[in-house]
Amino acid sequence: MANLLVEIGNTAVKAAWSEGSVLGKTVRYQGEGVMNFISSLIDRQTPLVLTVASVRNVTPEERETLEDLCQYLLLLDPSHPDLLSPYGVPEYLSYDRAASLVAATHLFKGKACTVFDLGTTLTVDRIDAQGRYEGGDISLGCRTRFKALNRYSKALPLVNMPAAGRPSGDPLTSSIETGVISGIMFEIEGYIRSNPENIVIFTGGDAIYFAKRMKNSIFVVCNLGLMGLAIITDEYVKKNIQ
Repeated sequence: MANLLVEIGNTAVKAAWSEGSVLGKTVRYQGEGVMNFISSLIDRQTPLVLTVASVRNVTPEERETLEDLCQYLLLLDPSHPDLLSPYGVPEYLSYDRAASLVAATHLFKGKACTVFDLGTTLTVDRIDAQGRYEGGDISLGCRTRFKALNRYSKALPLVNMPAAGRPSGDPLTSSIETGVISGIMFEIEGYIRSNPENIVIFTGGDAIYFAKRMKNSIFVVCNLGLMGLAIITDEYVKKNIQ
C-alpha cells in the first residue's frame, strides 16, 4: 500500500503519496482547513502510513482526526520529535531541515553536503561524509528581506522578486532588487567557498530562481524535505509492519 506524506509549513502545506522511498506528484495548498485538505487527499485511497510533519503542535482533536484516516499515523511536530531521534540530528532543528538532511545523506552516500533551503527563511546546513551534522545557520529568505525593507523603513516601497534578466526601470526599485538578490548570492557563494569539497544542494520555493544564477555545480531537489519523510516512513514500515 502507498503512504501519504504531509508537510505543514509556515505559509503552505505540501503533500505527496509515496511508494517506498519514491515520491509521487506533489500537491501544494494554502489556506485554512488543513484537516479538510488532508481528508480530501484520502477520498479514494486509504494510506498504510500517514506521516504528518508540522511546524506547529498538532492538537489532540486533530490527531484523532488523522488517526481515523489511515492504518498507521507518524506524527512529527514540536511535541513529537521521536521520528528523528535515530538519525542523529540535533533536537533544535525544525523537521523540514532534519528531513532534508536525511534525504541528502540517502542521495549522496559517502559525500559531505551543504544544503541550502531557500524559502521564507534561508537555512544552510552541513553534514560530513558519514552524514553527521556539522552545523547550520538561519537568515531571512528573499521575499522576507523585501518585506522587512518595506516594513522597517519609511521611504522604501515593497518590491517583488524581479524576473530573471529584467532589471526594473525605476532606479530605487532596481537598487532594492539588486541589493537583496546580490546579498543572497554573496551569502551563498561565501558558504560554498568555506566548504568547497561539499556537494551543494538547493531546495525550497526559491531554489530554481537562485540556481539559475549560480556558476558552481549544484543539485536542485525542490522536495528534499518530503523525500526525507518518504525515507523515514519507508524505514518505519520495514522495521515495524512488514
